[in-house]
Amino acid sequence: MALISLQGINKYYGDYHALRDVTLEIAEGEFFSLLGPSGCGKTTLLRAIAGFEVPEKGVLAIDGQDMAGVGPNRRPTNMVFQSYAIFPHLTVAQNVGFGLRKSPMARDDKTRAVEEALEMVGLGGYGARAAHALSGGQRQRVALARALILKPKVLLLDEPLSALDKKLREQMQTELRRLQRQVGITFILVTHDQEEALIMSDRIAVMFEGAIAQVDTPEGLYLRPNSRQVGEFIGMMNLLPGALRQEGAHLLADIPGLGAVALPRDFLPEGAAPGPMTFGLRPESMSVLFTSSELPTGKFVDGVVEDRAYYGDMTYYEIALHGGQAPVTCSMKNMISRPVLSRGDAIRLAWEPGALIPFAEA
Repeated sequence: MALISLQGINKYYGDYHALRDVTLEIAEGEFFSLLGPSGCGKTTLLRAIAGFEVPEKGVLAIDGQDMAGVGPNRRPTNMVFQSYAIFPHLTVAQNVGFGLRKSPMARDDKTRAVEEALEMVGLGGYGARAAHALSGGQRQRVALARALILKPKVLLLDEPLSALDKKLREQMQTELRRLQRQVGITFILVTHDQEEALIMSDRIAVMFEGAIAQVDTPEGLYLRPNSRQVGEFIGMMNLLPGALRQEGAHLLADIPGLGAVALPRDFLPEGAAPGPMTFGLRPESMSVLFTSSELPTGKFVDGVVEDRAYYGDMTYYEIALHGGQAPVTCSMKNMISRPVLSRGDAIRLAWEPGALIPFAEA
């Protein structure tokens, strides 16, 4: 049963249509991400769930209750803002317990609740510390503890990791996921970082221009994007022009540089027809054959290394294929026994036809 149900949500700012017929269901206990480029409407949608924005049209329900006319302070949600909004003149404990000021709880119970919330986010013993003396990662944890202490049914996270450096951001991604599993409540994360969404989420909604383009698991979005726009946005992808033709009972894809390849009948999405087409192929679906003993499981073609980008654990090669219209990107894991190729090296490239993704937009 859906904890959050959105049906035909529309939001306008004057003539600007910020949310376009958004229909979505989010399950109880789910870690759900709203992913998209800046200005796509994901933060507006999060604020509508929180009650800070009022849609002009549509129905928004939380736990079966219509939220029309229900203010932010009366909704079973709490929000962690991008800026964290920590009060610098208060201690850590005072910040975390701020939402309990008007609670009828006894003072000892409030103190215990603050201590439990701090322990939950890994800040046990920090209660007396001045908030202004905290690092960025510690402030982020204080904001989380302050939101969780009120025991909301839904925790809303508006790009909470964007201000952190890369290493700390990666650490907090793991900790946020662990925390969500520990407390068991629904988390809704807004992010423009594809990797962050893939790592942390049970499901992801990809948004463009105020509308939802696709909702799926991280694996589903990555392996089976329903459009070229989603495929390009989620991870790195080679986009290869070509054509699909039917030859008897078989489908044949003709792709300059890769040649002709037979494909199963169910390769085409429902409603699509053979003809000019763009084919998506992920960099990891191709492999450079470094020795003659490496036998490809799929097809192979000849090419030349045009450029490379060395990342330590991986090297990304730009490879010009004989007969290809543009270089393709191939990613290879760096190993002790495996050389790093140089520009101009002639290579043989293996690729998996089963990894091709058809996009009707030629």
